[in-house]
Amino acid sequence: MTHLSRRVCQALESSGSFFSFMRNSAYARMHQDPLVSNFVFGNPQELPLSNFVEIIKSWATPKNKDWFAYKDSVESAQIAVAASLQQRIGLIFEAQDIFMTTGAVAGLSSSMAALVDPGDEVIYHCPPWFFYDSIITTWGGIAKKVLVKQDNYELDLEALSRAISPKTRAVIINSPHNPTGKIYSSEQLQSLAKILKQASQKISHPIYLISDESYCKIVFDQHKCPSPTQFYDHTLLIYTYGKTLLCPGQRLGYIALAPTMPERDALRMALSISLINAGYCYPNAIMQYALPELEKLCVDISALQKRRDLLVRELCSMGYETNIPEGTFYILVKSPIKDDQAFCEKLASQDILCLPGQTFQMPGYFRISFTASDAMIERALPGFKTVINS
Repeated sequence: MTHLSRRVCQALESSGSFFSFMRNSAYARMHQDPLVSNFVFGNPQELPLSNFVEIIKSWATPKNKDWFAYKDSVESAQIAVAASLQQRIGLIFEAQDIFMTTGAVAGLSSSMAALVDPGDEVIYHCPPWFFYDSIITTWGGIAKKVLVKQDNYELDLEALSRAISPKTRAVIINSPHNPTGKIYSSEQLQSLAKILKQASQKISHPIYLISDESYCKIVFDQHKCPSPTQFYDHTLLIYTYGKTLLCPGQRLGYIALAPTMPERDALRMALSISLINAGYCYPNAIMQYALPELEKLCVDISALQKRRDLLVRELCSMGYETNIPEGTFYILVKSPIKDDQAFCEKLASQDILCLPGQTFQMPGYFRISFTASDAMIERALPGFKTVINS
């Protein structure tokens, strides 16, 4: 009989709805059909950004014998990231506090490996990104979820404060939030910082704040997206270029330590070994060489906003209940029937693929990714109307 580790079994259990959807749904049967309107994930539905391929090609030609030697964090990439963070957040980050990763997943996993002992508790707000729970569990932590406020999707800071215990090691937040699109304000983040500072003093060890800022540059209506690094010393900022470049298959991201992080030398060493032990999570050499140029590229935010506005307007006119996301490229829609998976199957009968809320711990809702092309959206609108009318 095959033996699997208890942690892996727990991680699989926490992600069961997601994997069931991937293997046993209409999505599994239909997602490769070019005539289907696929709104499930934030994948590109058109060719890459202009210059993206040329930039990658230009760095693929070796310039010395060490061009493809073992790499950890390439200094030129670290310097470019630090400069970008200073421009966006207004704080001076040290290049050596930037740890290059193969996307946000590697950043999250390596941070857990560096910070969490078996039995430590990690709090995340719910609905979450698919794999927070399983990443926490894989590294021996105990995942504790706190629901966001259901009327406005703001952080429920009172509930989060109640969830903190002497075993709390870290808190994960995600802003702009996938799947609600909510941006947490400076006032909220300052209040959160105050709660964590007081709790850390009470339990006599620091509570780390892991800030998933994957969508921080995908914001609409001139919103600003503040970072907890401005307010809380023990913050690790996680970022991926897969969203702004719309190329999630080319893994590139980083962990950045807040400039005010205490005892940073020990954490630097811990993250360095964790990135190796988690599967050598440093990006490949070419992606790191290209980063200073890739940093200047970004998906067309105005085009995304137009798609958001069109979908929200048309869906609401049909009778759907939805929010207007402030950031990310997702719209959260209330399912007209209680069973969101059954409703997504009905949409699939009209060649429309959406993500049911049960896959991200929000039953009764479904998510639409508007990285879909304009043609896909136009093709899908009659189908959305047909299903809700039925």
